[in-house]
Amino acid sequence: IAKAFDYSAAIGKFMDKNLLRTNVIQFQLLKNGTVVQDGNTNDLIFNFDYLISYISNYFTLQTGDLIFTGTPAGVGKIDTGDHYEGILEGQKMLDCKIK
Repeated sequence: IAKAFDYSAAIGKFMDKNLLRTNVIQFQLLKNGTVVQDGNTNDLIFNFDYLISYISNYFTLQTGDLIFTGTPAGVGKIDTGDHYEGILEGQKMLDCKIK
């Protein structure tokens, strides 16, 4: 219940697929203009290839499917009025205000 609520899986713009072919992608989450999460996919416990291979043993994956893996430190409470911005490789990909 704490991690799932209406519209909780916000999806931003999509990146060029060539960028996403690397295992080294820098990302940040800003809450009300302050960086609350700062990470790099290079720090994942399991790399993308392993995750896709493992998950494929249990689910049929198709082009466009999303895999949610977890987050770096900085997870916190979401309040009405909060403004979140998601940054991927220096580009703002998500911009939302909690209503």
